[in-house]
Formats: sequence, structure tokens, C-alpha cells
Amino acid sequence: MLNFLPGWLVGSIAMFLLSLNIIFWASILFVVSFLKFLLPFRSATRFFDKILWWIAEQWIEGNVLWMKLTQKTNWDVQGLDNLNYQGWYLVVSNHQSWSDILILQKMFNQRIPFLKFFLKRELIWVPIMGLVWWALDFPFLRRHSAEYLKEHPEQKGKDYETTRKACMKFSLVPTSVMNFLEGTRFTKAKHDKQKSPHQYLLKAKAGGIALALNVLGEKFHSLLDVTIVYPDGIPTFWDFLCGKVKKVIFRVSNVEIPSHFLEGDYEGDKEFQAVFQQWVQELWKEKDQQIAALLGAARAQ
Repeated sequence: MLNFLPGWLVGSIAMFLLSLNIIFWASILFVVSFLKFLLPFRSATRFFDKILWWIAEQWIEGNVLWMKLTQKTNWDVQGLDNLNYQGWYLVVSNHQSWSDILILQKMFNQRIPFLKFFLKRELIWVPIMGLVWWALDFPFLRRHSAEYLKEHPEQKGKDYETTRKACMKFSLVPTSVMNFLEGTRFTKAKHDKQKSPHQYLLKAKAGGIALALNVLGEKFHSLLDVTIVYPDGIPTFWDFLCGKVKKVIFRVSNVEIPSHFLEGDYEGDKEFQAVFQQWVQELWKEKDQQIAALLGAARAQ
């Protein structure tokens, strides 16, 4: 609607509306979170959790409104049929831009339970949003390098224990567990440094979803494999706010999770670990081919 304005002005309006939306809903969320903290009883906790999730969904709807107001994006979407709002889902996606998060929330809001992301521990210090993520029970993980773990072996396994505790909490109510398997946003520099075998993806990390399946596997309806493609090039978040993203291709594949993956010991069983990693790598290989095909089709139009 406002896309006729200069890009910098559209971006400024979008940033203002985004910030206003965050401040408004975060203020209400903090009040409810404080009441939840004062009344740590199971029945009260469940009651306040429902209110918190409703607030989070309204916050996302607010984001969708300013996106409609400031952007003129062509959304090419497939795969959102037959989803269950009362189900448990494991969701994975490629990751290229901060805009991926807003797009995922827009597409899945009120179609499946509110997405819970695994976040780096450092993000808890992000102003306002760090507290919002904490109040909504997002798991914060410390990702240590192999070199660090060699020097501090006592830290080994602590991320998995944090993930396990978070997943146990998710077992109480329908939840969507979201994981960017690459662990970080795709850039050419990261791609070259990793020597990734894929053309459009970084290497996938399997440990997080392996543990989620081990703890919650029987509850998950399925794995939703999401592919996000920007035919005109990967945008910065500012590009997205300025309405410069003309088209987004969004594909969701409902992947059946092999039953033997629900009980395996990823950390302790090296044979199981190898089989699971191979399954993930096959998913990623197919995703890379899918991205190539979607980009090829888009450019041919």
C-alpha cells in the first residue's frame, strides 16, 4: 500500500511500526510473565502460558499488518494445507536472512502451535526481545567449539541437557520446535570457509533435532521441511523493511520421520549417529536441488 514511497521512507515506517508492535505486546507480556512468576503452580502456569502464547500470536499478526501496509511482495506458497493447530511439529528450514524469521512466523501463525526457536545464549541480552524470548520459554544454548570443549571437557553435553529440559517442557502442550539446521545465516564467506558440498546451503547440524526427536518423537505429527527462496537475491533485513523483496518462494514438505529415530542415542551410539546424520544430509541434498530448480524456474519466467 505504501510501496510507492521512497524505499528509505518505507523502511523507516516499517521499523517504527515493528518497534511499536514489539513495545505494545511486550509490555503486556511482561505483566503476565510476572504474575506467572508469582504463582508458580502447575494449574496457574498452564493458564498463564496460554495467555502468553495468545499474546505472541497477536504480536505476529501485528507484524503481518505492517508488512501488508509497507510491502508489495508476491508470495509463492505451497504446502500449508492439512496442518494441525493442536499438534506437535518439528520444523526445519534453510536460513539466509533475519527476514526468514518474520516470514516463518507469518506463514505458520495459527496454523500450527507457536514456533519455539533454539537461540544462542548471547541473544538473551538483546534489548526487550531477549526478555520476551525468555518469558516465552525459548531455549538458550551455549554452542562451544571443539577446541573449547577440549580445554573444558566439563562443559561437554551441557547444551544437550539444556535442550532436553526444554523439550520435556514442550511435551506438556502442543508445540512447534523450530531449528535452523545450518546454525547460522548463509553467506558466501561462510559457505567457502566450510567448503560446503551444497551450492545454496551450509552444512546441516543434526544434533539438535536428534535430541528433540529422542525426547518428543512420539508426539511429533511430522517434520515440516521448509525451503525459503528469494529469486531476486538474499535481502538484508533493511532491504526487507524497505519493501525491496519483490517475491518470496515458500515451500513446505511434510516428511515422515523414520520410527527408529525416535529412540536412538545420538550422543552415545556412534552407529546411530552416522545413520541419522546421513538422513539429514539426504534431506539437505534434496533441499539444495529444490532451491536450484526453484531459482531456475523463477529466472525463466
